[in-house]
Amino acid sequence: MTATFTVETEGHIIRCKIGTDVPLVRPVFCFSLMAPAHVLRGGTLGRSLGGYAEVIFDDLAAGQTATIEVAYAGDFTPRNRAWLPMGAFVRHAGGLMPLPALPAGVARSPAPPAAAANGGLCLCPPPANWQPDGGQINLMPGFAAKHEAFAVVDDLRLASRLGAASFLTGGGIPVQIMTDETLAAEAYRLEIGGAAVRLWAKDRAGVFYGAITLRTLQITHGDQAPTGVIEDRPRFGWRGQHLDCARNFRSVDTIRQLMDLMAMFKLNRFHWHFADDEAFRLQIDSYPALWQKTAYRGEGELLPGLFGGGIRAGGSYSKAEVADLIAYAKARNIEILPEIEVPAHALAMNAAIAGLRDPADNGAETSVQGYAANTINPAMPRMWEVTNAIAAEVAQLFPFGILHLGCDELPHDTWAGSPAVAALKAREGLETTDDVQGWTMERIAAGVTALGVRPAAWEEAARGANGGIGHDAILFSWSGQGPGIAAARRGYDVVMSPAQHIYLDMAHTDDPQDWGATWAAITPLENTVDWRVVPEEAQDIAERIIGIEGTFWSEFSTDDAEIWPMLMPRMMGVAAKAWEPDERLDGKGLRRLADVYRATLIGNWHWHYGA
Repeated sequence: MTATFTVETEGHIIRCKIGTDVPLVRPVFCFSLMAPAHVLRGGTLGRSLGGYAEVIFDDLAAGQTATIEVAYAGDFTPRNRAWLPMGAFVRHAGGLMPLPALPAGVARSPAPPAAAANGGLCLCPPPANWQPDGGQINLMPGFAAKHEAFAVVDDLRLASRLGAASFLTGGGIPVQIMTDETLAAEAYRLEIGGAAVRLWAKDRAGVFYGAITLRTLQITHGDQAPTGVIEDRPRFGWRGQHLDCARNFRSVDTIRQLMDLMAMFKLNRFHWHFADDEAFRLQIDSYPALWQKTAYRGEGELLPGLFGGGIRAGGSYSKAEVADLIAYAKARNIEILPEIEVPAHALAMNAAIAGLRDPADNGAETSVQGYAANTINPAMPRMWEVTNAIAAEVAQLFPFGILHLGCDELPHDTWAGSPAVAALKAREGLETTDDVQGWTMERIAAGVTALGVRPAAWEEAARGANGGIGHDAILFSWSGQGPGIAAARRGYDVVMSPAQHIYLDMAHTDDPQDWGATWAAITPLENTVDWRVVPEEAQDIAERIIGIEGTFWSEFSTDDAEIWPMLMPRMMGVAAKAWEPDERLDGKGLRRLADVYRATLIGNWHWHYGA
């Protein structure tokens, strides 16, 4: 059986053409988009859930072509290729017929040009202070050092993929490592001389980052590295990168590769998003049905092939894999922040576990992804039994001591049709949906705090007449910087993650042949640094801004290989903003720096540069 599948767009119309060399009886066209669709012509809409849709069309004779026109609800016009049908197949009387996948991911660009002249030290993030002495040293022989942190840098698989010179060698440049208690945490001082290197640090992290700097300079400067003194320290203690593994599963090997990349850029917080509407991918003992029933999506599974899942796709992470990743991260000076999801983004949880919603709720709220009933109900005792148990078990799996509780994108008028919540409001003196959410988050956070774990959540957790989540929670400001500034003024510690600048799933350009989301912004490389982490008008809360975090959502990326050109080189901008004390690096400087990295590191990674 051979199938053909092509797609054309005309304004808001998505025209799909399906052909086969065998007859199809009772055919159903199954596919997913980024948001709900409706059928314009060529068939009738059958089952749908969020962006997943099934279109029933007429029997097809061998050699014939069916044309089905669909569009996003609300006549949204697709901005680029990422908004076209994914995971398409046909269900028919004879079984399942996969359709050829449309070209996905960032289109490969020609071979990169030679490195552009940088005119300075080629190091990302740029160091706090660099004092060249006018000399040069050949770093290609590598380094001789016995410290364990140097061995980890030598073992970075990212580095081993570069085809560069060996890093740790018995006959390399000697490195003298000394302790300096006056240095800050994670800080280091490097003296690079004509024949030797001296490294001072207070802690193991400082030694590690000194070694990272030497490895980077070896790659970017080679046999003509400048000599001098680097005095370096991070601006923020929280320098993060988020990865969504719920919408589409990411292998353990890919997560390890991401951690290697993070280490090269001195990022130290991996925000692991393994739970959302579409799946809960972590092995837990308290409610095994949750991960066993939702790890895979597609035909015969609890949820259909949302976000490109196709006939069947997915996976989950065992406790042994969690332990392995924690150790792998720790060696690279990275802590893992796990995230569960309450009270919204709970479609999978509601599908797998009964009793989390009010059976008398007649509300019609719908999430921005097009899901009905994707929230859990705080008036249900069962909800507290389940969420408290899951929060406690997940928190105990991760030694970081911080648990992200979710709390974003609660649909408008959630619980408005729930008699149980109406009674809860009367009993607790609550008036609005935000009040109920704030009351819920404060109560969940209290349970987490009692375990000795600090809660974290998205910016919406500050809402509610009661002051929100409380309990010294860390809040992540994602829709912009305004909510983070407001939360900081209310006493919360805040991590800045504005979607307009460091949501790395956003498209690089407005080219229809590009790839990525567009709802927040078009984000070329320069945009990752053309903002101030603490705006001038918000200096009063500067101490409450504890860091920044790049974010990557996986709705568009069904294959692991597709994430790298979305992350890189824009992750360099995230690293620079998190580390540089005075945010000196501008967009032009970042692109010049990225050009050097591209020319030296591009051989095994496909990076995307946009215009």
